[in-house]
Amino acid sequence: MRRREFLGVLSGAAAAWSLDVRAQQGSMPVIAFLGTRGPDDDPYLLSAWRRGLKDAGHIEGQNLRIEYRWAENRYDRLPALATDLVQSRVHAIYANGPAAQAAKAATTTIPIIFTAGFDPVELGLVTSLSRPGGNITGISILDVELGPKRLQLLHEMVPTTKNIGVLVNPTDRSRAEIITKGMQAAAETLGLQAHVASASTDQELETAFSSLAKLQAGALAIGGDPFFNSRGEQLGELSIRHAMPAIYQFRTFAEGGGLASYGTDLAEAYFQSGRYVGRILKGEKPADLPIQLATKIELIINLKTAKALGLDLPPSILVRADEVIE
Repeated sequence: MRRREFLGVLSGAAAAWSLDVRAQQGSMPVIAFLGTRGPDDDPYLLSAWRRGLKDAGHIEGQNLRIEYRWAENRYDRLPALATDLVQSRVHAIYANGPAAQAAKAATTTIPIIFTAGFDPVELGLVTSLSRPGGNITGISILDVELGPKRLQLLHEMVPTTKNIGVLVNPTDRSRAEIITKGMQAAAETLGLQAHVASASTDQELETAFSSLAKLQAGALAIGGDPFFNSRGEQLGELSIRHAMPAIYQFRTFAEGGGLASYGTDLAEAYFQSGRYVGRILKGEKPADLPIQLATKIELIINLKTAKALGLDLPPSILVRADEVIE
């Protein structure tokens, strides 16, 4: 065979291989990750979600493609991002928190899997926890429901204060209203005065803490929200700077310098939601997959922060803690 002919054969083989690879890639299922945060926020959660996919037999780039859309903590962008994904004809959409509501509004046919810190029945995402119905299912992490308990724990840790701050994100209006109502009712039961502050940006966090300090709030309960999830260290630093003991839902807050956290394991919830995505890609229907409730609840105390704030925590609290950071 002449050299020119040989090169022609190689060229044709390479072209055929390239077309074959593209065909294989094109045949891969394509799923969407619709996130409220930015791509660099909380990488451990995305890693947990991918582990869930892998556990269900799906690996990105091998037998699965993922389209990512990030709202960058601007929840008003979620409806347009969800619509774009629907028009891209993805096979399934994963969405966290308020992104799930945007996804539900955008499609009634593409399967949706969520991780959320609110009651999905109360907010109309599903009709039932055991039989969700429709095209949506997911994992509920029991955030809003645990808010009053966090307030009670905070009161035990800082029994001398009668003014309690409550921090919410106003851009997720439905959740903010539910959190505010529940916290105010719990505060009244405990004989406390609750002062509500709002923040959805880093600058607004600074303003919210300053406002609560002027109102002489002696402690702070932070309402659950994806934006706050990725600001654990900043929230911890602000609480120390303003001498305002604070409690939040996830251990990353206590590890980042906050006084305490009381809630479920968010990484585990992302792992389970990844597994649900995988099961749906294998043919199961969202309507038949019950909403999973995260049931493991942890109380984490940062004793270093308590000492920095001049708090002498009661032994009853320390004994009940699942972990004490010293």
